[in-house]
Amino acid sequence: MSQREGRTSADFVAESEDAEQEGYKKTLGRRQVQMIAIGGAIGTGLFLGSASRLHDNGPALVLSYAFVGLIAYFLMRALGELVLYRTTSGAFVSWMREFFGEKAAYYTGWMYWTNWALTGIAELSAVGLYVQYWWPQMPTWATVLIALAVVLVVNLLSAKAFGEFEFWASVLKVTAIVVFLAVGLVVVVMSLDVGGHRAGIQNLWSNPGGFWPTDGAFGWAGPILVMSGVVFAYAAIEMVGIAAGEMEDPKREVPKAVNAVIVRIAVFYCGALFLLVCILPTSEFTPGISPFVTVFGRMGMPWMASVIQAVLIVAAMSSLNSGLYTTGRVLRSLGIAKQAPGFTLKMSTSGVPWAGIVMTAVVYVFGSVLNALSPDAFEIALEAAAIAVLFTWGTIFVCQLRLRRLSDRGVVPASPFRAPGTPWTSYLGLAFLVFVVIGMAISGWQASPYFWHKTGFVVVAIGLPALLVIFEVGWLIVKPRVVEATGGQMLGRWTDDGPRYAPVREAAPKTELIAAVGTARVKPQKPKRTGPTDEKEK
Repeated sequence: MSQREGRTSADFVAESEDAEQEGYKKTLGRRQVQMIAIGGAIGTGLFLGSASRLHDNGPALVLSYAFVGLIAYFLMRALGELVLYRTTSGAFVSWMREFFGEKAAYYTGWMYWTNWALTGIAELSAVGLYVQYWWPQMPTWATVLIALAVVLVVNLLSAKAFGEFEFWASVLKVTAIVVFLAVGLVVVVMSLDVGGHRAGIQNLWSNPGGFWPTDGAFGWAGPILVMSGVVFAYAAIEMVGIAAGEMEDPKREVPKAVNAVIVRIAVFYCGALFLLVCILPTSEFTPGISPFVTVFGRMGMPWMASVIQAVLIVAAMSSLNSGLYTTGRVLRSLGIAKQAPGFTLKMSTSGVPWAGIVMTAVVYVFGSVLNALSPDAFEIALEAAAIAVLFTWGTIFVCQLRLRRLSDRGVVPASPFRAPGTPWTSYLGLAFLVFVVIGMAISGWQASPYFWHKTGFVVVAIGLPALLVIFEVGWLIVKPRVVEATGGQMLGRWTDDGPRYAPVREAAPKTELIAAVGTARVKPQKPKRTGPTDEKEK
């Protein structure tokens, strides 16, 4: 019997997982991981997007952000359990493959790529508009190319270069928020006059329309329906799961980063919004203008508008940087399983999946041109990408539920960082995501009297089915290659009682393994001859 004969399926799974991580460098340290986790929760959704939500929903928006923040915490605890069960740069794509099979992994990977591709195009276009604040004559196309070149170079250098960029971008974003929190706290505690309004907690109920306005576009349901938009302000916190594959010590760093999320959301999001509504009536905030710019302007510090504008550019660049990083890793995981073009497997000597990153960058360029030519059509596409965020969050919850069921039955080892409240916290998270989709449809329908301007409704009723049809056609195209690559092992690796497939009897070189659970087709190897075997050969 050969050395490999008699291996169990679990042994082969472990070997396949090792192959998936081949080539990556574990260079992300504690300092970078912590700031990546913080930066993922602070972006343009807070600095800019909160203005329109405050204007429409009043002080009750603080409760909206707090509740969604709690769901985000449940999500991160579920993600943390998965990461410490098995750390991989394929993250949710790889876990979906292990627990639910090839087709589930295909949908998960391409949904996540769609989200980042379209989000990145929007952020790239936004950078062009933000830069025109200082240089109105600067062509948007030039800004787009310069911004993309910067983040592309950063990503192609190494994972450590990506981490350094995110570290300093997060430092700037956090510093801006901390400065506002310090100034705002003094203003509120001392009840100072700000633009003719007396700051103080009393503004929570003396606000026009009261604490919970009922005269907005959606009546009393406004602060509830707005949660569908608040979710996207927290999008990107899940990228810690992908970055874990290149952390120096994920078992130490991931629990710290995950547990700190709830505190950061409470302080940076809810704390900042609480001070904003205590300083000015929410009717003073104007959609399209950062509420922080509004507050500092009323305080007689208009120069802060330039600072916030710089922070907006950094936040958009940070999102672009994250988009290239995550899509490169996800595309490689898909490529290894024959679900993406073969060139996405290419890696540099510094451990960067450069081909997938370049592919996304090319899409960014063409997408930015499309956005400039047809912004209305692109707005619908961007809303469709938002659905992909919900899908990704949903995959994390369902994978965690499956992992816990299998570990409780002794089929797989338990994660050392188990999510509290399981399964109820994950069930609540999934129910909330369904509610968000319904909320998008309702708010979208009421948003405009013109059908094609009912963006949220159009996306849910037409865009989502169309996206699923596109993915299904893609699956039919790649399925024969996947079947060949996996030897027909297309389902998840585990049943409730143990491995789904029979033990593997023959080994393949590590470099020929399809790097995912249950996706390896073992190629029979001819025995090597070390010398002549008979007189004729002699």
